[in-house]
Amino acid sequence: MHVEQYVPKSLEGAEELPSSPGRASSSDNGIKRVRIAEKIKFRSPSSVFLIEKHPSRWSTSRAKRVFDCVCVVSLLPVIVPSLLLIGLAVRLTSQGPVLFLQRRVGHQGRNFTILKFRTMIHNSDQAHHPVTTSGNQLFTPVGPFLRRWKLDELPQLLNVLAGHMSLVGPRPKLPAHAIGRLPCRCGITGAATVAFAGEEEILDRVPKHHLEAFYHSAVLPAKHKLDAEYMAQATFGSDLAIIFDSVFRRWDTSTVEHLLNTWAFDAGDKRALSGIASADALFPHGSMVAQMEHPASTGQARAF
Repeated sequence: MHVEQYVPKSLEGAEELPSSPGRASSSDNGIKRVRIAEKIKFRSPSSVFLIEKHPSRWSTSRAKRVFDCVCVVSLLPVIVPSLLLIGLAVRLTSQGPVLFLQRRVGHQGRNFTILKFRTMIHNSDQAHHPVTTSGNQLFTPVGPFLRRWKLDELPQLLNVLAGHMSLVGPRPKLPAHAIGRLPCRCGITGAATVAFAGEEEILDRVPKHHLEAFYHSAVLPAKHKLDAEYMAQATFGSDLAIIFDSVFRRWDTSTVEHLLNTWAFDAGDKRALSGIASADALFPHGSMVAQMEHPASTGQARAF
C-alpha cells in the first residue's frame, strides 16, 4: 500500500479493539503464525501503540542475511527476465517512469529508497489519496494485475541484495509512520503482509470520511503488533513458511476483516456491514467477550 505523509487527527474517544479469536490453521504443514492476542489501546490522541520486543536470534543473525542473498542470487536467471518483461509492460501501457521510488525507514532507523514497479498513472498535478484502496486511485492498465499478484514488489529483491531489506520482516514504513528503531531488517513479505494482503479491497468498503482515521487508528497498530510478535519468535522454518504462503498466495484476511467488522459494528455503518451475513459473523465465538474483559499478557501470542 502506498501511503503519503499524514498527520493523524485527534483520536480521543477511540474504542479499544478486541483481539482476534484463535482458530485452527488451514495450513497442512502446521506452521504457527502469530495473531493479535491483546486489545489494541490508544493512550493519547496522537500516540501509536508500540510493543517493545526483542527479535529472535534468527531475525538479526548473519545466517538470515546469507540465506536472503543465496535465495536471490540463485533465482537471478528467473528474476532478471521477469523484471525486464514487467518493466516493458509498464513502459508500453502508460507514460512515466517504470519504477516507483520512495524513501522508507529501515534497519536501525536508516533511510533508503524502496523500489517498486509503477502501478498508478504518472501525473504530478494529480492529488494522491493518503490511503490507497482499490477504488480511489487511477491505476495503469497493468497496475491492478501487478498489485494483485504482488509483482510490483519484485524490484525489492535488489533492495535485498543491497542490504536494505530481507525476504521476511516488517514492511518498511514512511518516515512519518516509523515507530522507533527497527532492530532487524525490514522485509518484502512478513506476518502483517500475509494478514493484510487484500487490504486495498477491504479498505474500499470503508466510507471516505472514515478511511484515514480507521487506517491510522486500527490498521497500522495491528500491522506493527503482528510483525513485532512474529519477529520475536521467528526461525528459519517460520520464514520459509511465510515465503511459501506469499509465493502461493495463501493469504489470511481474517485479521483485517475482523478490524473492519468490529469498527463497522461500533459505528453502525451499513456499507461496511453489508458484507457481513449476521451479527454472529462479528463475534463467532463466545470466548470473545472473555478476551475483551481479560486480555492476554504482553508477552503472550495466540497462534493458529
